[in-house]
Amino acid sequence: MPQDPRTGRPPVVDLATWQAARDELLVREKAHTREGDAIAAARRRLPMVEFDGTVEVVGAGGPVPFTDLFDGRDELVVYQHMWHDGAPHQGQCEGCTNMVWHLRDTEVYLNARGVSFAVVTTGRWDEVAPFVEFMGYTHPWYSVRDVPAPVGGDMAYLSCFLRDGERTFLTYSTTGRGNEQAAGAFGVLDMTPYGRGEAWEDKPDGWPEGDTPCWYWRSAADGTATWGPDSRPVPQWTRPGATPEETLGRHGDCH
Repeated sequence: MPQDPRTGRPPVVDLATWQAARDELLVREKAHTREGDAIAAARRRLPMVEFDGTVEVVGAGGPVPFTDLFDGRDELVVYQHMWHDGAPHQGQCEGCTNMVWHLRDTEVYLNARGVSFAVVTTGRWDEVAPFVEFMGYTHPWYSVRDVPAPVGGDMAYLSCFLRDGERTFLTYSTTGRGNEQAAGAFGVLDMTPYGRGEAWEDKPDGWPEGDTPCWYWRSAADGTATWGPDSRPVPQWTRPGATPEETLGRHGDCH
Protein backbone atom coordinates (compact mmCIF):
# COMPACT_ATOMS: atom_id res chain seq x y z
CA MET A 1 0.00 0.00 0.00
CA PRO A 2 1.73 3.23 -1.16
CA GLN A 3 2.52 6.12 1.15
CA ASP A 4 0.63 9.40 0.99
CA PRO A 5 2.74 11.49 -1.47
CA ARG A 6 1.71 14.69 0.30
CA THR A 7 2.98 13.75 3.76
CA GLY A 8 5.19 10.69 3.28
CA ARG A 9 3.07 8.93 5.88
CA PRO A 10 1.19 5.65 5.50
CA PRO A 11 -2.16 6.18 3.76
CA VAL A 12 -5.35 6.92 5.68
CA VAL A 13 -7.99 4.25 4.90
CA ASP A 14 -11.32 2.95 6.16
CA LEU A 15 -11.45 0.36 8.93
CA ALA A 16 -12.09 -2.59 6.60
CA THR A 17 -9.03 -1.76 4.47
CA TRP A 18 -6.95 -1.33 7.61
CA GLN A 19 -8.16 -4.70 8.93
CA ALA A 20 -7.15 -6.44 5.69
CA ALA A 21 -3.65 -4.97 5.92
CA ARG A 22 -3.52 -5.85 9.60
CA ASP A 23 -4.51 -9.46 8.88
CA GLU A 24 -1.78 -9.69 6.25
CA LEU A 25 0.82 -8.53 8.79
CA LEU A 26 -0.61 -10.97 11.34
CA VAL A 27 0.51 -13.89 9.15
CA ARG A 28 4.09 -12.67 9.47
CA GLU A 29 3.70 -12.04 13.20
CA LYS A 30 2.46 -15.59 13.79
CA ALA A 31 5.37 -16.98 11.79
CA HIS A 32 7.70 -14.88 13.94
CA THR A 33 6.09 -16.28 17.11
CA ARG A 34 6.42 -19.86 15.87
CA GLU A 35 10.08 -19.29 14.99
CA GLY A 36 10.60 -17.90 18.49
CA ASP A 37 9.10 -21.09 19.91
CA ALA A 38 11.45 -23.16 17.75
CA ILE A 39 14.44 -21.13 18.93
CA ALA A 40 13.36 -21.61 22.56
CA ALA A 41 13.16 -25.37 21.93
CA ALA A 42 16.71 -25.32 20.53
CA ARG A 43 17.83 -23.26 23.52
CA ARG A 44 16.57 -26.00 25.85
CA ARG A 45 18.78 -28.47 23.97
CA LEU A 46 22.02 -26.48 24.20
CA PRO A 47 24.93 -28.33 25.81
CA MET A 48 25.67 -27.33 29.42
CA VAL A 49 28.85 -26.20 31.16
CA GLU A 50 29.52 -27.66 34.60
CA PHE A 51 31.29 -25.41 37.12
CA ASP A 52 32.07 -25.23 40.82
CA GLY A 53 28.90 -24.03 42.51
CA THR A 54 30.64 -23.70 45.88
CA VAL A 55 32.50 -20.57 44.72
CA GLU A 56 31.72 -17.76 47.15
CA VAL A 57 29.84 -14.57 46.35
CA VAL A 58 29.07 -11.72 48.77
CA GLY A 59 25.55 -10.62 49.64
CA ALA A 60 23.74 -8.81 52.44
CA GLY A 61 24.55 -11.65 54.83
CA GLY A 62 28.23 -11.87 53.87
CA PRO A 63 29.99 -14.55 51.79
CA VAL A 64 27.85 -17.48 50.64
CA PRO A 65 28.33 -20.24 48.07
CA PHE A 66 26.84 -19.55 44.66
CA THR A 67 24.47 -22.48 45.15
CA ASP A 68 22.66 -20.41 47.80
CA LEU A 69 21.30 -18.22 44.98
CA PHE A 70 19.14 -21.18 43.89
CA ASP A 71 17.26 -20.76 47.20
CA GLY A 72 16.39 -24.44 47.26
CA ARG A 73 15.16 -24.50 43.65
CA ASP A 74 16.68 -26.34 40.67
CA GLU A 75 16.69 -23.42 38.22
CA LEU A 76 18.19 -19.95 38.51
CA VAL A 77 18.18 -16.86 36.32
CA VAL A 78 20.83 -14.23 37.02
CA TYR A 79 21.20 -10.72 35.65
CA GLN A 80 24.87 -9.73 35.52
CA HIS A 81 24.92 -6.00 36.27
CA MET A 82 27.81 -3.82 35.10
CA TRP A 83 29.49 -1.70 37.77
CA HIS A 84 31.68 1.42 37.74
CA ASP A 85 33.88 1.55 40.82
CA GLY A 86 33.57 4.77 42.76
CA ALA A 87 30.80 6.23 40.61
CA PRO A 88 27.75 7.83 42.30
CA HIS A 89 24.32 6.24 41.93
CA GLN A 90 23.47 8.33 38.86
CA GLY A 91 26.76 7.30 37.27
CA GLN A 92 26.04 3.58 37.25
CA CYS A 93 25.16 1.82 34.01
CA GLU A 94 21.86 3.10 32.62
CA GLY A 95 21.48 0.03 30.42
CA CYS A 96 21.72 -2.34 33.38
CA THR A 97 19.49 -0.04 35.45
CA ASN A 98 16.96 -0.25 32.62
CA MET A 99 17.09 -4.04 32.57
CA VAL A 100 16.90 -4.62 36.32
CA TRP A 101 14.01 -2.16 36.62
CA HIS A 102 12.09 -4.20 34.07
CA LEU A 103 12.90 -7.33 36.06
CA ARG A 104 11.97 -5.93 39.49
CA ASP A 105 8.80 -8.06 39.86
CA THR A 106 9.88 -10.95 37.68
CA GLU A 107 11.00 -13.12 40.57
CA VAL A 108 7.40 -13.37 41.84
CA TYR A 109 6.38 -15.26 38.71
CA LEU A 110 9.66 -17.12 38.34
CA ASN A 111 9.43 -18.37 41.92
CA ALA A 112 5.90 -19.62 41.28
CA ARG A 113 7.34 -21.64 38.40
CA GLY A 114 10.17 -22.99 40.57
CA VAL A 115 12.85 -20.65 39.24
CA SER A 116 14.96 -18.33 41.41
CA PHE A 117 16.24 -14.91 40.35
CA ALA A 118 19.19 -12.83 41.54
CA VAL A 119 21.41 -9.97 40.39
CA VAL A 120 25.19 -10.19 40.50
CA THR A 121 27.73 -7.45 39.88
CA THR A 122 31.48 -6.96 40.03
CA GLY A 123 31.15 -3.98 42.38
CA ARG A 124 32.43 -4.13 45.93
CA TRP A 125 29.58 -4.96 48.31
CA ASP A 126 30.13 -1.81 50.36
CA GLU A 127 29.36 0.22 47.21
CA VAL A 128 26.64 -2.06 45.88
CA ALA A 129 24.55 -2.19 49.08
CA PRO A 130 23.76 1.57 49.20
CA PHE A 131 22.82 1.52 45.51
CA VAL A 132 20.43 -1.39 46.02
CA GLU A 133 18.84 0.38 48.98
CA PHE A 134 18.52 3.67 47.06
CA MET A 135 16.86 1.98 44.10
CA GLY A 136 14.45 0.10 46.34
CA TYR A 137 15.28 -3.26 44.80
CA THR A 138 13.80 -6.25 46.60
CA HIS A 139 15.42 -9.09 44.69
CA PRO A 140 18.71 -10.46 46.07
CA TRP A 141 21.98 -8.88 44.93
CA TYR A 142 25.50 -10.29 45.23
CA SER A 143 29.01 -9.10 44.53
CA VAL A 144 31.00 -11.47 42.31
CA ARG A 145 34.16 -9.40 42.34
CA ASP A 146 37.19 -11.52 41.39
CA VAL A 147 34.94 -14.55 40.85
CA PRO A 148 35.67 -16.33 37.55
CA ALA A 149 33.14 -16.95 34.76
CA PRO A 150 30.45 -18.13 34.42
CA VAL A 151 29.45 -16.64 37.79
CA GLY A 152 31.66 -13.57 37.38
CA GLY A 153 33.44 -12.33 34.28
CA ASP A 154 31.67 -10.18 31.68
CA MET A 155 28.55 -8.36 32.80
CA ALA A 156 25.35 -7.00 31.16
CA TYR A 157 23.88 -10.41 30.37
CA LEU A 158 21.08 -12.67 31.51
CA SER A 159 22.33 -16.15 32.35
CA CYS A 160 20.49 -19.33 33.26
CA PHE A 161 21.72 -22.09 35.54
CA LEU A 162 20.59 -25.58 36.52
CA ARG A 163 21.32 -27.49 39.71
CA ASP A 164 21.28 -31.28 39.91
CA GLY A 165 22.03 -32.30 43.47
CA GLU A 166 25.54 -30.98 44.21
CA ARG A 167 26.30 -30.26 40.56
CA THR A 168 25.72 -26.86 38.92
CA PHE A 169 25.59 -25.99 35.22
CA LEU A 170 25.46 -22.93 32.98
CA THR A 171 22.76 -23.57 30.38
CA TYR A 172 22.27 -20.27 28.52
CA SER A 173 23.44 -16.66 28.36
CA THR A 174 22.29 -13.71 26.27
CA THR A 175 24.51 -11.55 24.11
CA GLY A 176 23.98 -7.97 22.91
CA ARG A 177 20.33 -7.29 22.21
CA GLY A 178 19.34 -10.68 23.58
CA ASN A 179 18.41 -8.90 26.81
CA GLU A 180 15.55 -7.12 25.03
CA GLN A 181 13.27 -10.13 25.45
CA ALA A 182 13.11 -9.33 29.18
CA ALA A 183 12.49 -5.58 28.72
CA GLY A 184 8.79 -5.12 28.02
CA ALA A 185 9.05 -1.41 27.15
CA PHE A 186 10.95 -2.26 23.96
CA GLY A 187 8.18 -4.54 22.73
CA VAL A 188 5.51 -1.95 23.50
CA LEU A 189 7.46 0.84 21.78
CA ASP A 190 7.91 -1.38 18.73
CA MET A 191 4.10 -1.41 18.39
CA THR A 192 3.80 2.39 18.35
CA PRO A 193 3.71 4.53 15.18
CA TYR A 194 7.14 6.09 15.79
CA GLY A 195 8.72 2.99 17.36
CA ARG A 196 11.62 3.51 19.74
CA GLY A 197 12.57 6.80 18.19
CA GLU A 198 16.02 5.50 17.31
CA ALA A 199 17.78 6.42 14.07
CA TRP A 200 18.61 2.84 13.04
CA GLU A 201 14.94 1.84 12.72
CA ASP A 202 13.36 1.38 9.30
CA LYS A 203 10.47 3.84 9.20
CA PRO A 204 8.26 5.58 6.60
CA ASP A 205 9.67 8.57 4.75
CA GLY A 206 8.73 11.73 6.59
CA TRP A 207 8.59 10.01 9.99
CA PRO A 208 10.80 11.54 12.73
CA GLU A 209 14.39 10.57 11.98
CA GLY A 210 15.11 9.39 15.50
CA ASP A 211 18.11 9.70 17.77
CA THR A 212 21.01 7.52 18.83
CA PRO A 213 20.24 4.08 20.33
CA CYS A 214 19.06 4.22 23.95
CA TRP A 215 18.86 8.03 23.94
CA TYR A 216 15.89 7.85 26.35
CA TRP A 217 17.58 5.77 29.07
CA ARG A 218 18.67 8.89 30.95
CA SER A 219 16.70 12.04 31.69
CA ALA A 220 16.83 15.33 33.57
CA ALA A 221 14.47 16.04 36.44
CA ASP A 222 11.78 17.30 34.07
CA GLY A 223 11.80 14.01 32.15
CA THR A 224 13.66 15.38 29.12
CA ALA A 225 16.03 12.77 27.73
CA THR A 226 19.60 13.92 28.18
CA TRP A 227 23.07 12.58 28.88
CA GLY A 228 24.10 15.84 30.55
CA PRO A 229 25.64 16.44 33.98
CA ASP A 230 22.28 16.69 35.75
CA SER A 231 20.79 13.49 34.34
CA ARG A 232 20.11 10.09 35.86
CA PRO A 233 19.01 6.68 34.60
CA VAL A 234 15.27 7.16 34.09
CA PRO A 235 14.05 4.83 36.90
CA GLN A 236 16.06 6.75 39.48
CA TRP A 237 13.70 9.73 39.31
CA THR A 238 10.99 7.63 40.97
CA ARG A 239 13.24 7.04 43.99
CA PRO A 240 12.80 9.21 47.10
CA GLY A 241 15.39 11.96 47.33
CA ALA A 242 16.63 11.73 43.76
CA THR A 243 17.94 15.15 42.76
CA PRO A 244 20.15 16.50 39.95
CA GLU A 245 23.85 16.13 40.64
CA GLU A 246 26.73 18.35 39.58
CA THR A 247 29.04 15.38 39.10
CA LEU A 248 27.70 12.69 36.82
CA GLY A 249 30.44 10.14 37.28
CA ARG A 250 31.14 7.46 34.75
CA HIS A 251 28.51 5.57 32.86
CA GLY A 252 28.63 2.56 30.57
CA ASP A 253 28.36 2.47 26.81
CA CYS A 254 25.03 1.51 25.27
CA HIS A 255 25.09 -1.69 23.18
